[in-house]
Amino acid sequence: MLSFIVQILVDFVLFVINKIGYAGIFFLMVLESANIPVPSEAIMPFSGFLVEKQIFSFWLVVLAGAFGNLIGSLISYGLADKIVESGFLNKHRIFKFFLNSRDLEIAKRWFDRYGKSSIFFSRMLPVVRTFISFPAGLAKMNLWEFSYLTFLGSFIWSVVLTYSGIILGERWGSVRIYLEKFDYLILAVVFITFSYWVYSRFLKNYRKEL
Repeated sequence: MLSFIVQILVDFVLFVINKIGYAGIFFLMVLESANIPVPSEAIMPFSGFLVEKQIFSFWLVVLAGAFGNLIGSLISYGLADKIVESGFLNKHRIFKFFLNSRDLEIAKRWFDRYGKSSIFFSRMLPVVRTFISFPAGLAKMNLWEFSYLTFLGSFIWSVVLTYSGIILGERWGSVRIYLEKFDYLILAVVFITFSYWVYSRFLKNYRKEL
């Protein structure tokens, strides 16, 4: 089922790029960084393959990808920032139950301490790169630092993936297949972290009450 969904997304990626070129690359990378799981592991290598065919220019592909990631990340960051500013979490108790002021303070301290390195390196990690902007917005990380680190990390990621498509040529799809192994590893780490959060937030307190 998962592979079927991924294949639909990949087919969508190829259709968009074939139809609108550089604008398609930009649009797809905006979606990826705006918390919509469109795989850059398909977008950029396929574009690199088209560079190898002399249909696209290498640097225009890279810049379209990097700027697309930046805009999508700013959308995600802005949405999170607006949620905090509007007091949305405090107005709706069900959300406050899952994410309270103490959580936001912890997130802020974490980004104050590790924000620069985490934003930069996360742009080159599958799965994490798609969602890192939202917690950065919740923590109100410095917007200028967030923007230039996001662009720099995304630029490097775009260069690597585009160049891999040039090198592999018609076998560009093998990049996505190889990186899927890292997807599962990162998803496992996220699941373990989430499970521990659920335990510490709910089950631990429940046991104390017994």
